[in-house]
Amino acid sequence: MTKLHMPRIDGLYETHLTVSDLALSTDFYRDVVGLELARLFTDRRIAFFWIDSKKTGMLGLWETGSGPLRMRLHLAFRMSLEGVLASAAALKSRGVAPLGFAGQPVDEPEVIGWMPAASQYFSDPDGHSLEFIAVLDDAPDVQFGVGPYSKWLGR
Repeated sequence: MTKLHMPRIDGLYETHLTVSDLALSTDFYRDVVGLELARLFTDRRIAFFWIDSKKTGMLGLWETGSGPLRMRLHLAFRMSLEGVLASAAALKSRGVAPLGFAGQPVDEPEVIGWMPAASQYFSDPDGHSLEFIAVLDDAPDVQFGVGPYSKWLGR
């Protein structure tokens, strides 16, 4: 049988996370992350958010039981460099700690040199690792590793 050409994937459309408190997480993703609430199903304990527009992406939050084992996930939201640079202060103003690549507290985004991309990490109320990311137009610099954006500029 001949294999047909697989159509090209243009990007991630839909991601789902399990959360322990749907109301708390709905507030967080709306008021801190800045996503538009698309639909809340309180009876099913599910919330959906648009990412940019309904044609671009969607995030689903599913409230789980109170069991001791919870899965923690990572997802990154693509944004402009200006947005990533402003995000540490914006997160702090909402009571959320901006984090570096290794989970340490930071005051500015870090750059992942091999890409290169500016990244600002933070956690949601369930400890899921979240990231605001902007791929830079600069040439990759593998030797840089990962470090503060200001250090990247001062190379």
